[in-house]
Amino acid sequence: MILHPGILALIGGSAFLLLMTFFAVLHGVTIVRKWDFASSSAEQISLERKTYLISTIMNYVLGFQIAAAFLFVFTLDDIHRLFVGAMCATGSLNANPVGWYALCLKIVLFFLSGIWIALNHIDGKAEDYPLVRPKYVLLILLFPLFCLDLYLLVRYFLGLDPVVITSCCGSLFGDSGDRVASTMASLPVLPTMATFYGGILLYFVVAGLCLYSGRGILRYALSGVSVGLLFVSIASVISFISVYFYELPTHHCPFDILQAGYHFVGYPLYVGMFGGTFFGILPGCFQGLKKIGTLQEAICNLERTYVRLSMGFMILFVLVSSYPVVTGEFTLFG
Repeated sequence: MILHPGILALIGGSAFLLLMTFFAVLHGVTIVRKWDFASSSAEQISLERKTYLISTIMNYVLGFQIAAAFLFVFTLDDIHRLFVGAMCATGSLNANPVGWYALCLKIVLFFLSGIWIALNHIDGKAEDYPLVRPKYVLLILLFPLFCLDLYLLVRYFLGLDPVVITSCCGSLFGDSGDRVASTMASLPVLPTMATFYGGILLYFVVAGLCLYSGRGILRYALSGVSVGLLFVSIASVISFISVYFYELPTHHCPFDILQAGYHFVGYPLYVGMFGGTFFGILPGCFQGLKKIGTLQEAICNLERTYVRLSMGFMILFVLVSSYPVVTGEFTLFG
């Protein structure tokens, strides 16, 4: 099983990522301690060359970390056929519960890696590179998470045993269970649907205001609404959106929609959900950096791009998730 292409790519890529990050952290500690842009010493010139090289490398490395989140889910779905009782990625995860921790960490690293790339991009817009220290401090803090990520991946994949009979989505996302997943599956449809579409409406109102107003409170509000909407969206996918795709009132699995039988519709759905959330939180994350004079204009220009991208991804998510609700013959009402 360890020879599966997806598993090899994930473990090999994560090991290479960790090696490159270790190299970056070694130099990053020196950069954090000795960086002085006002100095014209040979040491400072050397640090400037190193930071340019490291930043370029880390852009690609962290870009892989973002892609790895989707590759991990794809691999989980692809290997489910190797386990007795598994019908989707849920069965693969239940075959070794460590996989659930790995999945949660992948989601966290998806956002943190993207934020570092965006921070590095903003830093390059200023001639004095005012964010060199903060971005390398963040990189140093990310390193233990990358170590944990590789550890969880190796422990998960090595701990898989095809002989073990695993449970799948029917037991985990059933209405009668006492777990969080079961609680979300048993949420009343009408209030959940109202909360979901109400949250979508609130999001677009705040995002639209951000495009036409420069008030900082709106940027923070957009970030907060985006994060809140992510949790509401996940609950909604389990509660009713997935059910409309399956046309089975008892089937609440959020992973089956990734399969060919449902035209891989889960991929654009989740890309829209997580892409919209990510770009939605960036304006609030970087609002405080506007106090730095050399970055103010660049951030003001970039945040409009972030908002537009967030709205574009969120429109994709809403269209995909609402299509079966609006056009299908199946209904959860009456």
